[in-house]
Amino acid sequence: MLGALKDLLAGLVFIAFGLAFGYASLGYDIGSALRMGPGYFPLFLSGILTVLGVVILVQGFFQTEESPIGPTPWLALVLLVGALFIFGFTVQGLGLVPSLMITVFMSAFASRHTGVLGAIALTIGLTLVCVLIFVYGLGLPLRLLGPWLDF
Repeated sequence: MLGALKDLLAGLVFIAFGLAFGYASLGYDIGSALRMGPGYFPLFLSGILTVLGVVILVQGFFQTEESPIGPTPWLALVLLVGALFIFGFTVQGLGLVPSLMITVFMSAFASRHTGVLGAIALTIGLTLVCVLIFVYGLGLPLRLLGPWLDF
């Protein structure tokens, strides 16, 4: 028996995405740990993703129980991909806060275990954390409310 097919496939997907994003980040200035360039953080995250994929792949080889892969969660896939597109198309017009709120709220429903109250809590919490980190912590010049909402 080759191992758990689900873990083997998941590990390969993680490795593929990690390597692809790592390769893409090489097109940007990497910099150093003290003076990070725009490619530093994506390269760092792609390394973590690749290592995680290798760990999952190795664990998959040593598992003796096979669990079925199961059906593809199409609704979750549509919600997650749709949320990314909506964020990309609305962040300049609506601003960071409304775009994040829409994106997080949609993404929360990708899980069967998240109800409306959980989605609202995630939306408020993640939007607040993102604003604190990116706008106030890192000082990125992001508009909280965009020109579409200027009355």
